[in-house]
Amino acid sequence: MQSNRRVYIYLPIAFSIVLVAGIILGYYMMRVSFVSHHPLLKMGSGKSKVNEMIRFIDQNYVDTVNPEKLQEEAITGMLLSLDPHSLYIPASEFKDANDPLMGNFDGIGVQFRIEHDTVMVINTVSGGPSEKLGILAGDRIVKVDDKNIASIKITNELVMKKLKGPKGTKVKVTIYRRGLKKPIDFTIIRDVIPTWSVDISYAVNKNTGYLKLSKFSATTHDELVKALQDLKKQGVTKLILDLRGNSGGYLNEAIAVADEFLTAGKLIVYTKGEHRPKQTATATDEGEWDKLPMVVLIDEGSASASEIVAGAIQDNDRGEIIGRRSFGKGLVQEQIDLSDGSALRLTVARYYTPTGRCIQKPYAKGAEDYYMEYYHRFEDGELENADSVKMVDSLKFKTPGGKTVYGGGGIMPDVFIPLEKGTAYKFYNQSLNKGILYQFTFDYVDQHRAELKQFRDVTVFDKVFSVSPAIYSQYVAYADKSGIKCNPAEVTASSQKVKDLMKAFIARNLFDDKGFYPIFLRTDNAFNRALLDLKKL
Repeated sequence: MQSNRRVYIYLPIAFSIVLVAGIILGYYMMRVSFVSHHPLLKMGSGKSKVNEMIRFIDQNYVDTVNPEKLQEEAITGMLLSLDPHSLYIPASEFKDANDPLMGNFDGIGVQFRIEHDTVMVINTVSGGPSEKLGILAGDRIVKVDDKNIASIKITNELVMKKLKGPKGTKVKVTIYRRGLKKPIDFTIIRDVIPTWSVDISYAVNKNTGYLKLSKFSATTHDELVKALQDLKKQGVTKLILDLRGNSGGYLNEAIAVADEFLTAGKLIVYTKGEHRPKQTATATDEGEWDKLPMVVLIDEGSASASEIVAGAIQDNDRGEIIGRRSFGKGLVQEQIDLSDGSALRLTVARYYTPTGRCIQKPYAKGAEDYYMEYYHRFEDGELENADSVKMVDSLKFKTPGGKTVYGGGGIMPDVFIPLEKGTAYKFYNQSLNKGILYQFTFDYVDQHRAELKQFRDVTVFDKVFSVSPAIYSQYVAYADKSGIKCNPAEVTASSQKVKDLMKAFIARNLFDDKGFYPIFLRTDNAFNRALLDLKKL
């Protein structure tokens, strides 16, 4: 990736909070959509060309081959010729592929990051087994079941395999803690650890609430309702729903979320395919928030279920959409569980927003071009200028209120918020692209954890702590050593932006998302535009 490409801010953050659950979303993040389970489908029977070919290769090839592996590769090849979202999941990867959307996993309950080839605990999950035993942020896990895992070039995947396990099973971890001469041993009994869809919800001011959804899992609707009820108790009468970076999940959860904000009878979404009859989903009278003034935030990372919710809100003239054009995934997958424990996710239909638009972007050039389309948007200037967005005039649709909306490539927001550029952002953007800013703040918290303990909560931290000129100078020197070359004028121009984000990152390391978002969002243009527009309502 070229250094001048400004990667969206949540990507470097996301790498820092990988849960022990084994949330291996990298490969699957844009592929998971509506999943329904069919009866077991037995494959490999009958006289097919593929089976005959595999059998011939197995019996005649010059070297030994693995027939099962050949079969899996043949299946993968077939699916690649169909669309980017049809997917074969080997039995060995099935649990990791499904865990992110189940709403929980079995593990020890820590967030970790590999630093200097050592596993460091960032935070413990509240109420989880690690927190109950006294494991702390900043602890280094150096051994698991008496086997060394430090300084062996360990990977996230290997750590998760060692720490995950069925509820009730035990795992011994050896911890190195600053200030102690000897390591500490803990025997942890694994338990069910929740993986929340609601990253955070809080009252921004007297009447406006903010709620961020990271995915649409099996528990998303229940979490949303609870969060909204809590916000109502705080006097919230207006809402900012943040779906930026939300790559989707279960269709039924997206429908349930949209239902909360729409009056009975309003169309939410419909699906149809060559072998699937048209099915529609309409709002019921169970939603309690259909009169709540709202704004939905989206960006190029908002896909699938996120686009269903945004499309339903936009097409029903229910609320304002702010941000940048969404990803453009309008294909529906069904999951077929196979007899050997593997699974097939096959695209069986397209979904359509209430005005009748399919927002699936083209994929004729293949999967690689499809997933690289974000960079095409960047290079074409779309992320900086709404006039550069390539929407097709022939795919224009009208909402009941007379607003023009487009199909054929994602949800186009009502209010466009460009990526920030220019001299004032050069040092800032380079710091983000290389992950240097997060790395510095991570090390800063680790080295100053004892003195930072004086801040009992986020409110006290926000009022008292500030990034001093000395800390900023340390960062500038650190960035220079890390390969970021900017002139003094550029460093000075970015100073306030960098300081604001540095403070938010430090708060995240201390208090998790509850510390990060209230501080970071004050500098977020889309969020501030949402506040301004809601103030008028």
